Amino acid sequence: MTDRRVHLDDLGAWLVKGNADSSDLADRLAREPRVTSWCVRPGYRTRLMRAGQPVVLWASGSRGRLAYGVWGVGLVAAAAVPGEPGAPWSVPLDLTVLDAAHRVPRELLRADALLAGAEVLRQPQGANPSFLTAAEFAALREHLPPG
Repeated sequence: MTDRRVHLDDLGAWLVKGNADSSDLADRLAREPRVTSWCVRPGYRTRLMRAGQPVVLWASGSRGRLAYGVWGVGLVAAAAVPGEPGAPWSVPLDLTVLDAAHRVPRELLRADALLAGAEVLRQPQGANPSFLTAAEFAALREHLPPG
């Protein structure tokens, strides 16, 4: 059995997901391409999140409507914090949504042998945060625009 726990020595980037079908994620991100916070589930992964760690925004949803996949890249801005009683936890981010032409569709990631085993592709319904290993994040950067 493979160890599926995140280890900081092999963490490439955190990955937070948003379902563009269940909320109007595309319109929200078009209006405000800077993402300063995202909901996360409390747990050991959330406790590992630290300022300065890379983070990737993954948009999910039905395959026919939009080009889902990597929509943004940035950094964790601070440790995750609990919400008010009954509200979800959130992690502060400094993340910019990519222009639509620079987003990386999931089909391209599935076709990349170095990314095909990424947790978000194996377990798309998993809770936030997900992660990319160091090798997976390096492979993803090959598909991103320079800068």
